[in-house]
Amino acid sequence: MIKTAPTALVTIFIAGDYAVAKSICRRFCLDVGLCVTIEPTTYVYTGGCEDGVRIGLINYPRFPKETSEIVAVARLLAHALREGLAQHSFSIVGPDLTEWNTTREVAE
Repeated sequence: MIKTAPTALVTIFIAGDYAVAKSICRRFCLDVGLCVTIEPTTYVYTGGCEDGVRIGLINYPRFPKETSEIVAVARLLAHALREGLAQHSFSIVGPDLTEWNTTREVAE
């Protein structure tokens, strides 16, 4: 049997320690019933660089969801990661929109 679902890929980008991020993801997935991917990455920016992670969520055909539901779960996980990794910000890249969330004061 083959099951399909509309494609939806949502990715969280956040700086921080891979092992800590993995632990946060494992706890979150256990609590809410979820599967994610986690990959180490390096952010290179003007004036420096730092290690971080990419967390992937897909529309898994065994348990299909609307894209908006996947993004909502990604936001919850990203907030848990931001707190657990002691970060100020994260980005979530979805199929149609990228959002940046920060605790810092920023000029409009």
